[in-house]
Amino acid sequence: MQQIYCVEIKRKKQAICVETGCNKGAKGKTNKCIAHGGGKRCIEPNCKASARDKTDKCIAHGGGRRCIELNCNAGAVGKTDKCKMHGGGKRCVEPNCNVASKGKTDKCIAHGGGKRCVEPNCNTSASGKTDKCIAHGGGKRCIEPNCNTSAAGKTDKCIAHGGGKRCIEVNCNVAAKGKTDKCIAHGGGKRCVEPDCNTSIAGKTDKCVKHGGGKRCVEPNCNVAARAKTDKCIAHGGGRRCIEPGCNKSAIGGYDRCGAHGGGAHCPSCITWVDSRMGSIKYDGYCATCFKRCFPDDARSKVKYAHTKEIMVRNTINSSFKGFIHDLPLYTGNCDCTHRRRIDHRKLIGNTILAIETDEFGHRGYDKTDEEIRYDDLYMIHSGKWIFIRFNPDSNVSKTDIDDKLDKLIDTMQECIGRIEREENTELVEIIKLYC
Repeated sequence: MQQIYCVEIKRKKQAICVETGCNKGAKGKTNKCIAHGGGKRCIEPNCKASARDKTDKCIAHGGGRRCIELNCNAGAVGKTDKCKMHGGGKRCVEPNCNVASKGKTDKCIAHGGGKRCVEPNCNTSASGKTDKCIAHGGGKRCIEPNCNTSAAGKTDKCIAHGGGKRCIEVNCNVAAKGKTDKCIAHGGGKRCVEPDCNTSIAGKTDKCVKHGGGKRCVEPNCNVAARAKTDKCIAHGGGRRCIEPGCNKSAIGGYDRCGAHGGGAHCPSCITWVDSRMGSIKYDGYCATCFKRCFPDDARSKVKYAHTKEIMVRNTINSSFKGFIHDLPLYTGNCDCTHRRRIDHRKLIGNTILAIETDEFGHRGYDKTDEEIRYDDLYMIHSGKWIFIRFNPDSNVSKTDIDDKLDKLIDTMQECIGRIEREENTELVEIIKLYC
């Protein structure tokens, strides 16, 4: 009779990682798991990542199996023979989605896979090894002092401080846009799909702002682009507003004030004046008035002489009267006076200054408080009497022909000069509005 023997096979018990609270198995002849530094490590200098498979390097340095796609040296993912970009690893289970699933989940980031931000009511993906999304402080942050913006790409700085890819154009250090190697100004990023339009797209749309891309104003029947992070256009209160009390105008450029309160890039010639004007790209950063005074021989100055309404009024005044001073600052030279207010056209007659202001469109967009302060400043410079004639050459208030308006202006000036010479003007400040 044949005897049957039962042999008990004893498996060697795997050592547990010695790190506190870790129940994973120790790797190889070490006493720690891979996550805590156990097993073979990558031989590349200063790299502590685990060596993969039978190689002596980590995936990032070329270890482990590689993608089989032609000219691709990325690591193969999981039990597949391709990298994530070429379809390797687990894919998202959502219908018609072939994007790689994230972490231990079965969905891609867009469909809710991977770690999510721990902030209440936030379902955005957590960034990097943190438990929060970028907006709530997750991921790497910029190393610049007092900057908490997210670091861009594999760099340690945000885009504003030089992080991320930069434009490859010569002498351009602006950030490259999207998957391109150029900034928006040099053609980087996605472009508008409209024929013959090479402008950058706005937001997540496929068109530029001009062709309807980006967010639009939420006001009924308004299709203008919404500004900044608001849901309205500038006209309906969107974008940043002026911080001056009682002013709801739009802040200009990178400033926190409107043009009337000092916002925007002002003309370098009159920037120190109380009523300094906005600079214009067309006039190399100068306001049009200062440009024609500083560069009278420039071709652009001659165009201005031919078309500006203020110049048209000036020429009309000069053809009828003598002694008027045009668009020069009014200030005293015998005191430290900071009020350098400009008047379009003025003449001192006795102890009265007759001032004519060309108010294009009636200065409807100007701040009334600033206008009152302007009167006060002018009175501090000349404490005699004033007569202001506010003349609107445009048709927004009155449809009267411009030639008839100019005739009315001359008649009004002649009447005022007569009253001044006869000392019939008794008020300290008199304001006459023509077509305003």
